Amino acid sequence: MNLNVKFYMASAAVLTALFSAAAQNTGTPDLRGIQTQKGWKLANRSVQMIDSVGKKAAHFDARQGDGLAWLEGFSFSSGVIECDILGRSKPIQGSFVGIAFRVLNADTFDAVYFRPFNFRSEDSTRRAHSVQYVSNPAWTWPILRRDKPGQYEKPIEPPPDGDQWFHVRIVLEKSEVRVYVNDAKTPCLVVNELGGVQGGSVGLFVGNGSPGAFANFRVSPCPKTDHGDKRLQ
Repeated sequence: MNLNVKFYMASAAVLTALFSAAAQNTGTPDLRGIQTQKGWKLANRSVQMIDSVGKKAAHFDARQGDGLAWLEGFSFSSGVIECDILGRSKPIQGSFVGIAFRVLNADTFDAVYFRPFNFRSEDSTRRAHSVQYVSNPAWTWPILRRDKPGQYEKPIEPPPDGDQWFHVRIVLEKSEVRVYVNDAKTPCLVVNELGGVQGGSVGLFVGNGSPGAFANFRVSPCPKTDHGDKRLQ
């Protein structure tokens, strides 16, 4: 085999590996990797794969403190993150489930999470706390509720059943975060990012004392346009 043939074969192998890695960074990451920590990092939770109403789901156990799983070696700037999520309506303060992004480590990340126990509460104040944006460690929910009341948490209309699966679609574009639940055409939450991180990984979040289950996790980065910026198609 001459040197030219070897060179082209080596180049092809490298390109194949690059395209394979790119494919893993888009589409539907394998949630089974969370349990084995293959392609994922996991903090402060144990995860088991379950079958729930036909969904192959990653179930996080309940522990004190926040829990986080995020894709290893992944950077995401703008685009769409989607997931089916299952929390619980009881007990009150017992379910905090959502999606993390701009993840640098277990302590530094942004997240949009949900409080299913508030979804259909008869208390309008509690309903107004159904969906929450945070940017840890600087902008936690107590700081946002104290310093920017009503800006980074909202109700969801129509409210989902807190004991059933619901679908979440988060659109990140030009530092704006828009959150859609189920088939809603109007976002339930629209905020500007507070953390200032560009890129960072994406993953799944559960809050203090909360279990949660996740299925059909999908990441779709924005394609580059001819002008070099990124826009949703």
